[in-house]
Amino acid sequence: MTPGSNIPLSAARVAVDVAAPVRLDVSGLLLTADGKVRSDDDFIFYNQPTGPGVTYRSGGGAAPDAIIVDTAAVPPGIEKIVVTASPDAAGQTFQGIEPTATLRNADDGTALATFTPPRLGAETALVVVEIYLRNGAWKARAVGQGYANGLAGIATDFGVSVDEEPAAAPMAPPAPAAPAAADPRVAAPPMPSAPPAAAAAPTPAGAAGAAGAAAPGAGKINLDKGRVSLQKNQTVSLVKGGRPLLSQVKMGLGWEPAFRGKDIDLDASVIAYGPNRNHLDSCYFGKLSILNGAVKHSGDNLTGEGAGDDEVIVVDLGRLPAEATGLVFTVNSFSGQKFTEVAKAYCRLIDAMTGEELVRFDLTSAEPQTGVMMAKLIRQFSGEWEMTAMGDFVKSRTVRGMVKPAAQAL
Repeated sequence: MTPGSNIPLSAARVAVDVAAPVRLDVSGLLLTADGKVRSDDDFIFYNQPTGPGVTYRSGGGAAPDAIIVDTAAVPPGIEKIVVTASPDAAGQTFQGIEPTATLRNADDGTALATFTPPRLGAETALVVVEIYLRNGAWKARAVGQGYANGLAGIATDFGVSVDEEPAAAPMAPPAPAAPAAADPRVAAPPMPSAPPAAAAAPTPAGAAGAAGAAAPGAGKINLDKGRVSLQKNQTVSLVKGGRPLLSQVKMGLGWEPAFRGKDIDLDASVIAYGPNRNHLDSCYFGKLSILNGAVKHSGDNLTGEGAGDDEVIVVDLGRLPAEATGLVFTVNSFSGQKFTEVAKAYCRLIDAMTGEELVRFDLTSAEPQTGVMMAKLIRQFSGEWEMTAMGDFVKSRTVRGMVKPAAQAL
């Protein structure tokens, strides 16, 4: 299977085991239609191995751990079971580790499908696959969503209460945890098996509040503290007050000539992709509206002169079709001028209703190329969107030449 692909289940009882060169902890969460657990009892792991229709099975160190789902026994109201994995060793990432999930018929062990998440690095936990109910039938979907703040980051996202303190289990000494006040979701029951650095609440967008910068290596950042200033490769979850941002937003892109008096004509675009990195459409100066009007372009700026955003792309997150799971925002120089001739290039995400700047990324370096991928918006399986600062340069003068490298960067 590939990320986002799905298959119908041919067995009522299925097992998902996750194998890797190192020992992994495998867990399962039962989720309602709103993507949350009903209570902490819906979190199934080695210290709480049974739940309604879902069971944890230990491999004993000789075989991979597994989550077994009896779809006939899953209670009404539960529409999805997500299967997660994290390295057993404290603080270990998936860098250099290639986990493979195998979906099996739980009664006879027959393999139904396998999935190896691609391009893993700093992630310390993964949602690997999900078993979900659609139109009365159960299916399995490959996910491969990584978290840099460990299994606790996954658990809190799905409504499980997580304590800052380590569980009473043998593990390596922890790295310092973030303050408990960083995330109001953090509560009492202990979170087993995850290193405390992972169990810590995500570091907010800086103690300074509205203009705080995202600290390198921080966990998942959200919008609760106000505007977030990203650095290259950092990610912010478009969630505020516990609610995903699903309204209309604007991506403003701006630049100035590095040498005054010399106009520079850059073109901002956005490329839309499906769950398998398939190209859906591109919105640019020659095509100002795509996806039935859910994405619109402000039009071309020919000089880059003047204050404020040079070009704006409006995205109605709530109106985007279900198949649109990734948006990559790019800037190109059709005239062939290089980005070494550009100064103060940036992108910023704005709440279209209030005009409030939510996220900003300033390009601090340049390469003698004609294209740059500025940022990407990725829809998570939970329904929320995440924005990641990119700043990756490409040799391309048009958006057409950005389609393939942008797909590879998703």
